[in-house]
Amino acid sequence: MIRGAALAALGGVTIGVALLLLDRSSDSPPVTRPSLVAAVPADDPLAPAPAPGLSIPAPRLLANGEAVSVWAPLRASAVVRAAPSSNASALGTLPARTPEGTTNIALVTGKGVDRQALWVPVRAAGLTGWISRAALGGYQTVDTLLEVDTRAFTATLHRAGRVVFSAPVGVGTVDAPTPTGDFFVRNVLTRYSSAAYGPIAFGTSARSETLTDWPAGGFVGIHGTDRPDLLPGRVSHGCIRLRNIDILALARLMPVGTPVTIT
Repeated sequence: MIRGAALAALGGVTIGVALLLLDRSSDSPPVTRPSLVAAVPADDPLAPAPAPGLSIPAPRLLANGEAVSVWAPLRASAVVRAAPSSNASALGTLPARTPEGTTNIALVTGKGVDRQALWVPVRAAGLTGWISRAALGGYQTVDTLLEVDTRAFTATLHRAGRVVFSAPVGVGTVDAPTPTGDFFVRNVLTRYSSAAYGPIAFGTSARSETLTDWPAGGFVGIHGTDRPDLLPGRVSHGCIRLRNIDILALARLMPVGTPVTIT
C-alpha cells in the first residue's frame, strides 16, 4: 500500500512538470515581474546620495577652556632659548630636578613651532622662553588656579573658573616680602612634615629676593604652621602659611602644575 501511494505521488509530480513546460512553450506573453531597482531614465541625473547615518559636527572649544593650563615634566636638563631655534640666545638652563629633589616641571604657554625640530614656549622657575619638545615628557592639564592676596591675606582656589576653597594666610614681612607675579606649584611634599611646616607643603616656582624659611633655599613654599594664632598677617620670611586644617583641605583640591598668582 505504501509503495503504491508513493508511485501515485511521483506520477502527480511528473504530470505537473509537464504541464508547466507546456505552458512556457505556448504563445502567451511572458509574465512581467516587478524590478527590484527603480528604473532611471538615461537623460535624468542620478539621484542624490543618501544622508550618512553618522554625522560628525565641527569641533568647538569647551566653555571653560581658558581655565585649563598645560604642564610637562622635564626628561632631562634643557636650555631655555629666546626663540624656537637651537641657534637662538640661551636664557638659562632648566634642571631636571627641583631643589627639593623631585622631577622638575614647566608650564607650556602656547603652541609648538617646528624648525626641523619641535620647540614649545614654556614658563619655568625664573625662566620664560622656548625649549625643545624632546626635553619634556607627556603633557598634563589642570583646571585649577590659586590666587594669593598679600594685602587681604587670603588664598583662593578656583576650579574651572569657580571658587572651591578660600582661607586666611600668613605672608612675608616688609623686610622679607612674598614675591608677587605668576608662578605655579612644582611639587607636593610630606617629607617636611613638622611643627613648623605642618602636615603637608607645596613647593612653588616663586623665588624670593631675600632669604625665605623654605628648606630648599630661596623658593617660596605654601605650608602649614604650629602658630595659627598669628594668621592672618605678615609673619613669614616669604613663604605662605595656612592653618593645618586648611593646608590639608587645599591638598585634596590643588594638584601639581596649578598656576599661582600672587598679588
